[in-house]
Amino acid sequence: CGDDDMTPANIAAMARLKGLDMIAVTDHNATGNLPAAADACRMHGLLFIPGVEVTTREEVHLLGYFAQVGQALAFGETLRAHLPPMKNRPAYFGHQYVMDGEDNVVAEEEAMLIGATDLPLLEAAERIRAFGGAAVPAHVNRGGNGLLVNLGFFPDEPAFGTVEIWRGLPVAEDALGGRRVLHASDAHSLGDIREREEAVILRSDSPSDLIKWLNEKC
Repeated sequence: CGDDDMTPANIAAMARLKGLDMIAVTDHNATGNLPAAADACRMHGLLFIPGVEVTTREEVHLLGYFAQVGQALAFGETLRAHLPPMKNRPAYFGHQYVMDGEDNVVAEEEAMLIGATDLPLLEAAERIRAFGGAAVPAHVNRGGNGLLVNLGFFPDEPAFGTVEIWRGLPVAEDALGGRRVLHASDAHSLGDIREREEAVILRSDSPSDLIKWLNEKC
């Protein structure tokens, strides 16, 4: 659901122009472009966080962040079995290209990625963590796919130490329950990639330290 110019090399180049030090790529229900994104980020001197945005059975968007591309790819392989049993329609939904680090198309994902998986929220979070990742509800205060909008509350399980909120809408502090907050770009076009307005202070410039930070209160 991104613009055609949201390619790995373009994303990394724009992130560097915006003054960012670290970015995550979290395609919907897919991890195929993470190796290319990692290559592009290395070329531009960016710390890369591989990830994925899972649409759970409840239609909640759940971000999975990982320290290593291999962890994310392994999770992505297990996720494939939980996608809707239908193929993408490029003429209607657009192409789902898989690229290399120089934006050459090397494959096209045929599975329908835009729909919900059959994984419940709890199981999706547990699986992300089982592969060494951090599970973070996406844009909890926006649209039908935000956890607070969809469910109306944070469930006791799974417990989330960090949530992402969309800055375009207010959200009461007490509704967040003291959880850490991310303000991500949630960019679906190059122009949506935001400049560096927030910071996460880590012990080192290591993806594993970010994962620990995200999971700290879980």
